[in-house]
Amino acid sequence: MRTFFLSMAGTFVAMILFVVLGFFMLFALIATAASAKPPKPENVVLSLDLNAGLPDQAPLGGFAAFSGIPGFTDILLKLKGAETDDSVKGIYLRGSFTGIGTSRAEELRASLKSFRDSGKFVIAHTQGMIGLGGPSAYHSITAAEEIWMQPGSDFMINGVTFETEFLKGLFDKIGLTPQIYALYEYKNAPNSYNETAFTEPHREALEGLANSLWNTALTDIAADRGMQVPALKALLESGPKPAEAALEAKLVDKLGWPEDAEEAALAKAGEGSELVDLLYYAPPASKAKAKDGIIAIVGGEGAVVTGGSGTDSPFSDTPGFASDVIARAILDAAEDEDVKAIVFRVDSPGGSPTASDQIWRAVERAKEAGKPVVVSMGSLAASGGYYVSTGADSIIANRGTITGSIGIFGGKFALDGTFNKIGVTFDTVTVGGDFANAYGVAPFNQAQEAEIRAMLKRGYDRFLGLVGEGRDMTYDEVHAVARGRVWSGEEAKKIGLVDELGGFLTAIDKAKELAGIEADKTPMLVFYPHRKTGFEAFESLFGVSAETARAAAVLSALAGDERTQALIEELAVADAMNSGQTMAMGPRIRER
Repeated sequence: MRTFFLSMAGTFVAMILFVVLGFFMLFALIATAASAKPPKPENVVLSLDLNAGLPDQAPLGGFAAFSGIPGFTDILLKLKGAETDDSVKGIYLRGSFTGIGTSRAEELRASLKSFRDSGKFVIAHTQGMIGLGGPSAYHSITAAEEIWMQPGSDFMINGVTFETEFLKGLFDKIGLTPQIYALYEYKNAPNSYNETAFTEPHREALEGLANSLWNTALTDIAADRGMQVPALKALLESGPKPAEAALEAKLVDKLGWPEDAEEAALAKAGEGSELVDLLYYAPPASKAKAKDGIIAIVGGEGAVVTGGSGTDSPFSDTPGFASDVIARAILDAAEDEDVKAIVFRVDSPGGSPTASDQIWRAVERAKEAGKPVVVSMGSLAASGGYYVSTGADSIIANRGTITGSIGIFGGKFALDGTFNKIGVTFDTVTVGGDFANAYGVAPFNQAQEAEIRAMLKRGYDRFLGLVGEGRDMTYDEVHAVARGRVWSGEEAKKIGLVDELGGFLTAIDKAKELAGIEADKTPMLVFYPHRKTGFEAFESLFGVSAETARAAAVLSALAGDERTQALIEELAVADAMNSGQTMAMGPRIRER
């Protein structure tokens, strides 16, 4: 019997060891797949699939950070760095089927034009376009010298459409009373609850925005394709076209399959050329040194929220816009003596006024510390996204950026009528004054509504005051262009809400200028907050220390995994470099 129990215990221990070692080996293999860099060929054709849904900025945590997925801004940096890489001959683009957004298309186009100006080629292929994202599917690839299109596919580029759902009719049927108050008539988010169709100001603002975005795309595409804008406009507005008709109209250059265009790109690059995915490409190391100047990069993406919980989800693929995280990143950058300026990338529809105020104050403190702050607006920097930007020394937006929406709204849904319809009733005991039950299920009474409106007015006045202070405008001047109205970046510049038109790389150049960094010096870019390495992301995901994760790689290597042994060598180098990376502008990037 004793032998039996010993045998069972031995089997049990062996099973545990098998599971543990198996887990460690699996992790090591995954980490190797995510981190290993194969030898780079002498002739490289970078590849980029625009159907990949990248966040604006690289994820700071979760599975996305573990996998090393870059953000859209990283792609721009990589392209810039590739301009000085002699091994890179060109890039092969796979066009998006539905679009990537006007602002992104504009920013990518500028980077591709710069890439071509450096002596590299750009070849693009599309398997057809259905225009759900407006003209951006086409706009994003027209900087290519050759556009290929798959035979049998369709070319359909729509204009710009904004479609809004209105719920008032439904609410009337179910007895729900929306009490959402907006300051002022252009602050249109509450219209979905309070109206059955566009109000005149709502329609006016959206028509102005749509026309600006459409004209931006038409102007760029016409310039790239050597056409006149009216002729191009007539072509695009005439409906879907088969690939053959698109070729005849000179909207594309060649018909062929993806492998045909890929082979053409490799042939153009020369003998022995190979494709390298831009997502995993690392440009040559830069000679940038901290003593020549450091520019801090801080980014926020998504809704502005209070606290520090913006990136806790392991499934999040965006860095988040939590006020504690972003404010601390700006303050840390300001406290670093080596940092000469801060570029603050904003891609947000807005959110909490309180959170926005906290981030605004961090920008003010950075300026008080003598650090110029330049805001780079992404696809969207509206409402709270503009609030956090308004104090910057310089605001730079793409022509297609959606910004403004300087306004505020708030209130509640009164649900008692809805519950009454199904036989549910409520009674209330209130202690603490008339306002104690203001956010219950019953509608606001007259006094409560007055207090809510007064609170919103205070928030609106503070917002306008900060904009006026930052933009050197009077209250009345800001109010004239505010009242909740959204603007394109191009229109925002005309009315004084934006200083300059351009993208992320333009903002870095502006920060360099404001910091007084010499023109012939290449700044080092430092990301705040620190971007987790694969092992650090693993630690935060599973509660395993980075040292334990490295031990897993060692165990796997001892088991004879040659690829993991190579990974260990890479990790030793990475540790020695203190997580340094090489990216664009040629700068070496130091992580914080």
